Amino acid sequence: MKLTHSLRAASILLLVPIATGAVAQGGKPSAAAAVVKTGNGMGTITAIDAKGGTVTIKHGPIPTIGWPAMTMTFRAFPPALLKGLRSGQRVAFTARVKGMAAEVTAISPH
Repeated sequence: MKLTHSLRAASILLLVPIATGAVAQGGKPSAAAAVVKTGNGMGTITAIDAKGGTVTIKHGPIPTIGWPAMTMTFRAFPPALLKGLRSGQRVAFTARVKGMAAEVTAISPH
């Protein structure tokens, strides 16, 4: 019984970092978790949430990030980037992506 509990605890301690992708061999952060991609895009604003600090853009392909054309919501960094923008406006923007998090770091009417 004591051996079973020890094995279960050891299994959990070994599998949790692997399952979450938190570490790679040697205990270092995995390369995929640290990759940050940036790219420039053109698109049309379909929604702005100034209080939430987000902007939704229907944009064309962004090859440097590996994205096809799509509509997606970005966090604005900093949120002040959204000041003066409106829905329906055509914009040029710079996106930064790390994992599943995407943010706009520059945006201007075009």
